[in-house]
Amino acid sequence: MTPEGSDRTKPGSAIPRRVAVLMGGPDAEHEVSLNSGSQVVAALERAGFEVRAEVVDRPSVAWLRELDAEVVFPVLHGPFGEGGPLQERLEEAGLAYVGSGPEASRLGMDKLASKAAVAAAGVPTPDAERLLPGLPSRIEPPAVVKPVADGSSVGVRLCRTPAEFLAARTSLEPVHAALMAERLIEGRELTIGLIAGEVLPIIEIVPAEGFYDYQAKYLRNDTRYVIDPPLDAAVAEAMRRHARAAWIAIGCRDLARIDFLLDAEGPWFLEVNTMPGMTDHSLVPKAAAEVGLPMEALCRLLVDQAAARSHAAGLQVQPAPLGGR
Repeated sequence: MTPEGSDRTKPGSAIPRRVAVLMGGPDAEHEVSLNSGSQVVAALERAGFEVRAEVVDRPSVAWLRELDAEVVFPVLHGPFGEGGPLQERLEEAGLAYVGSGPEASRLGMDKLASKAAVAAAGVPTPDAERLLPGLPSRIEPPAVVKPVADGSSVGVRLCRTPAEFLAARTSLEPVHAALMAERLIEGRELTIGLIAGEVLPIIEIVPAEGFYDYQAKYLRNDTRYVIDPPLDAAVAEAMRRHARAAWIAIGCRDLARIDFLLDAEGPWFLEVNTMPGMTDHSLVPKAAAEVGLPMEALCRLLVDQAAARSHAAGLQVQPAPLGGR
């Protein structure tokens, strides 16, 4: 559904016209991905692209090579679709695609590895360790127990007592390949999106109760999102600086979201999302709209950057400018 007169209708245009949006995937966030993907499809159609929407499981390199698309937008969340394997297959298929490359995707998906990378870059992050079945942890409650490689707060347990800590391990160890314990930070939940390395406005997440879990993210409508929340100027600048440092340390490209907790000591890095949600509840689209990038403009920018990277033949491509406030 391409508007007449658009440059995207002209044969031979260097501007990409055909985009394949991949969604679904084999991971726990399958339904979230379907929601994100449908939003991206609608936005790209509004932006004038010819869009092929594909619900996938673990697409093979051969199948990917058959896609009639100039750019692939893989809106998958979880270890396969966001954590490197799909990105490796897209690379092998020789396709231009939106998002971080395989190495950055693997690093971003592994919460312990990403924490180590950002800590080495000087970004504060709570103490954490991998939990080994049957062995004690040096991280004692209050603590968070969660999978090493899952998103959307899947499997996250807040444990304030030894009994809660043991119960979390007992319930999660049989269903997750690797678990971690992290020192619990009691504070404000904040996040920063980045587009092409440029920092978007800070958003504070205020759940109606408890913490920002899967229900609060996708199923409830009583979570409040405060754009540019009241923060001490030095704290806000530290968060922006830490977000940039994390983007560089992980090796992100195109888009990412960096999650923090803020207590009296300052902001603490929690994790990076190299393919953040694109649903109507999602925070990167909210922040992008605040700087003049509604959903269709955001998706167009991301697709155009992926195409430019492919066409550059190894030459550095300058990020496209963000819209003004």
